[in-house]
This record gives sequence, structure tokens and C-alpha cells, in this order.
Amino acid sequence: MGETRGDKLFAIVNNFILIVILAIVLYPLVFVLSASISNPLAVSRGELWLWPKDISFAGYQKVFQNKDILIGYGNTILYAVIGTAINVVMTILAAYPLSRKDFAGRNVIMIMMVFTMFFSGGMIPTYLIIKKLGMLNSMWALVIPNAVAVWNIIIMRTFFRENVPYEVQEAAMIDGCSKTQILLRVMLPLSLPIIAVMTLFYCVDHWNSYFSALIYLTDRGKFPLQLVLREILIQNQMDKMAGSASSLSEQIMYGQQIKYAVVIVANLPVFLLYPFLQRYFVQGMTIGAIKG
Repeated sequence: MGETRGDKLFAIVNNFILIVILAIVLYPLVFVLSASISNPLAVSRGELWLWPKDISFAGYQKVFQNKDILIGYGNTILYAVIGTAINVVMTILAAYPLSRKDFAGRNVIMIMMVFTMFFSGGMIPTYLIIKKLGMLNSMWALVIPNAVAVWNIIIMRTFFRENVPYEVQEAAMIDGCSKTQILLRVMLPLSLPIIAVMTLFYCVDHWNSYFSALIYLTDRGKFPLQLVLREILIQNQMDKMAGSASSLSEQIMYGQQIKYAVVIVANLPVFLLYPFLQRYFVQGMTIGAIKG
């Protein structure tokens, strides 16, 4: 069928709106990237609009000379990798049994899980439990209490139930597979899209998390990057990093350049991770939207 004049007009308006939204979202990212490698004097004067001006990498030099940032970077990568691995494994182990028709009591367990989404013990009881377990000031205080998210269990359970036919599991059982073998050899290879979605969700959550570290960590050597950035951006530590400048005004200008550089350095791993998971991510989100 040919497009009517209304269809063409709708497509033009729709594309225009999408381009405007893309520009609104993309411009701040491009501006921050350009500001991080531009002369801070040009940025402070408002001469920078889009492209870098008088390129200077002094901000990145200061960033990578700061030991706290490098230590925080390493800690965040460690917490994100270990935490995401625990999250994905726990989510799969919870979602798979709940998706099986022959699992008795699955609805009761699901109701109990959903209950925790609306009511929790609160921050103080959680802190006391972590203290009793001896996890204060350790990595485990950041990854164990948040080992699984109920909402993600619901999404993955729905994927298993709606997108992997139960007849496939029955055929594997007839061939002699145990339930564990069905999970490892049948379910997981067919569930790469939703696993990619969960991996990205959990990884970004760990990468951006700082509140748990703020509560449970006291050793600066264990601080994640977000806590270091909090000190830099909120407590004006940038001016100290730029202390080699000759005047206070120059310190402030170079401090601004360092802030832009830190933003780029802090978000770069997530930007690099997404292209590798994009194909599975889009497929998983689309399937979840249709079947959820």
C-alpha cells in the first residue's frame, strides 16, 4: 500500500521531533567532551559552543596524576564486575524455577518477593545486619545486600516463560537432561538478549552507586570512583588539584576543565560497554515490552 499524504506528513513531523530530541540529548555530551580538551579560558568566556577550541589535555593529565581517582576507578571496576556477576547469577537462579510450571508454590514465593518491593526494613536495620555479619568496610557490603532485584527477576521470569517454549524443556528432559542441564544447555543459550539487558542494568547501577559506599565504607583506599567524584565535585577538591596555577582565577578555570575531564573518564566504560550489548539489549527490551 502506498503512503498517503497524512502518512508522509506524520513521518516528517515524527523525524523532526526525533532529531530535536537527539540534539537535546547529544549536545550536552558533545559539549562536555569538547570542554574537557579546550582551553579553560575560552570555556569560561563562553566562546565554546560545540567544537573544541585551543585544544589542551591538561585536565586529563591532572586527572590521571590523582591517585585517589585511579584507586577509585580500579575499585569501581572491581565492584561492578563482581557485583554484576553475582546479580546476574542470582537473578537467573531465582527466575528459572519461578518460570517452570512444575515448581510448587511459585506464586506464593513470587508474592513474597514482590512484597519486598513496597516494604523494607529501612536503612538502620540493614546497617545493623551488615555490621553483625562483619561486612562493614568491605566490598561485600556493596554487592551482597543488593545481590538481586525483584523487578529484574520478574522480567527474566517472564522472558523464560513466554519466549522459551516449555515443550523445549520437556524434550530435553526426555533426552535425559536434568533441570540444571536444561538451564545451562537450553535456557541460557536461548536467553542471551535478556541476559545482556540484565548485565547492562546491573553494571550501570553498580557503576553509578555511591550511597552504599558512603554508609558502609570508611577506608579511603576502598572508596569507589563515585565517592571520589563526590568529594571532587561537591567539596571543591578540583581547585586543590589545579593548585599549580599562578592565580586563584586560573585555579578555578583549570578546576572546571578537570571537572569536565572527570565526567568523561567516569562515564567512558559505560559508553564502551553499550555498543557490544546493543544488539541483545534492543532485542531483549523489545521482547520484554511485547510479552511483559
